Amino acid sequence: MKRRVDERSAGAVLYIREGNGVEYLLLKYGAGHWDFPKGHIEKNESELEAVVREVWEETGIQRIELVDGFRKVINYMFMKNGRLVRKEVVFYLGEVFERAVTLSQEHLDFAWLPLEKAVERLTFKTARETLLEADSYLRKRLNNIQI
Repeated sequence: MKRRVDERSAGAVLYIREGNGVEYLLLKYGAGHWDFPKGHIEKNESELEAVVREVWEETGIQRIELVDGFRKVINYMFMKNGRLVRKEVVFYLGEVFERAVTLSQEHLDFAWLPLEKAVERLTFKTARETLLEADSYLRKRLNNIQI
């Protein structure tokens, strides 16, 4: 019988204001999929601490302004070393103020994209849904810009 393992991660949907709109940061992971920066929540670390640390480790971005009120949880299962893993990932929404990205070794590429192109590029349905919810939330908060 295979043993189930639970893992928790935290990440961020990052955006930068670009002209009258915004662009979102996507990372290409070594396995070939496009997603947001995210990683395991370490022992004695809060979700928000994990978000800030993971963004810095994976992108080199140190200044993030998290948007109050947005928190999206996704759950999925996968096999790892013959064991079923139940994974929970919590995403926050954050604004960054520079486009420079320094990728970690676990990533192959990055892209800053407007909403429509970002939705097309994201590999997983849950990531597309997360981006659409984050964008909708952002539109309500920043109704004075065209997104």
